[in-house]
Amino acid sequence: MNDNIPKVGIGVMVLKDGKVLLGKRKGAHGEGQYAPPGGGLDNMESFEQCARREVREETGMEIDNLRFLSLSNLKTYPPAHFVNIGIIADWKSGEPQNLEPDKSEDWAWYDLDNLPHPLFANVPIYLEAIRTKKYFFDN
Repeated sequence: MNDNIPKVGIGVMVLKDGKVLLGKRKGAHGEGQYAPPGGGLDNMESFEQCARREVREETGMEIDNLRFLSLSNLKTYPPAHFVNIGIIADWKSGEPQNLEPDKSEDWAWYDLDNLPHPLFANVPIYLEAIRTKKYFFDN
């Protein structure tokens, strides 16, 4: 596979009681930044399947009411280049567990108006999409 081809990433803003789930990234681009669950789209996988799988693999939780949030051209962490599909979903069940400790520190719920810093590059995009209903970001 050619490393110079952009990859497709899915990020999932999981909401519960007006709060969003974030974890501090480690071992990859954006290390030390807070990000929602997410990851690469597998071959022949739907966006919804990917979102559900990534949340389950990373946190052990189940989500519901998945909907489109944004499409962005994420080139913030060269040479990594992702077409990022933002999904927003509601928490369904389970408590967040850190099931991939090599990729993230503990998960926690944060008030949308009081998020930790620094934020992973897709989070401000997701927040702008929620706030303004702008869904396309080609930076």
